[in-house]
Amino acid sequence: MRSPEHPTRFDYLLQVDAVRKSYGAREALKGISLSVAPGEFVALLGPNGAGKSTLFQLLTGLFNADAGQVRVCGHDMRREPVMALGRIGVVFQQMTLDLDLSVEANLTFHARLHGLGRAESRARIADALARVGLAERAGSRVRELSGGNRRKVELARALIHRPAVLLMDEATVGLDPASRRQLLDEVLALREHGVATLWASHLVDEAEAADRVIVLHHGKILAEGTPQAFVDATGAQSLAAAFLQMTGGKETAAAPAL
Repeated sequence: MRSPEHPTRFDYLLQVDAVRKSYGAREALKGISLSVAPGEFVALLGPNGAGKSTLFQLLTGLFNADAGQVRVCGHDMRREPVMALGRIGVVFQQMTLDLDLSVEANLTFHARLHGLGRAESRARIADALARVGLAERAGSRVRELSGGNRRKVELARALIHRPAVLLMDEATVGLDPASRRQLLDEVLALREHGVATLWASHLVDEAEAADRVIVLHHGKILAEGTPQAFVDATGAQSLAAAFLQMTGGKETAAAPAL
């Protein structure tokens, strides 16, 4: 069962419609559709190999879908890639910062890529670093930061151009529990600013505060609903138990109707 307050498709900032992607004979995504609305935090849960990374490669323009459509703020990713990508902020699973540059230099480079002038870049960088609690580390080289703080810098970088859609691709991999929680809280707070967030993870506890959860398994969406709807539909004791029931046991079992 979908949320009763679910918006119409015209209210979505991110739309994925019937998307397919294959690598040779292996079909990684099998006609999936999903959407994220303004101010909505959607958790995309799936075990390793579910197709999450392939989906994010399509959402960030690294590859084109074999079939289907990706739209960001109404812009088709295939036909209007510059407009679509300009509305997206991304934190990838693998760190993409230059370790030998300062935090500020990394962010300045990103701001310039988005056409921001020097004064505006400086102001936005200061605001972004203050948001993630790293204002005093602007001059530090990235290699001097902890893993958790490096992730915060990447989040700050993703927000500098004020994207409408934020994509978080297994962004907490390798972080300690406290750092994971801090990063998640920072992203959850963006809901009040209208940012549409798609948070991909295989860690179920990170989905417990989501507005909606989508379970992806073997390239297909098994179910979609609120965290509580998953628990109620499966009769499980927790969201983690419900997730394991759908993906970790009998793969041929029918997914619950949510």
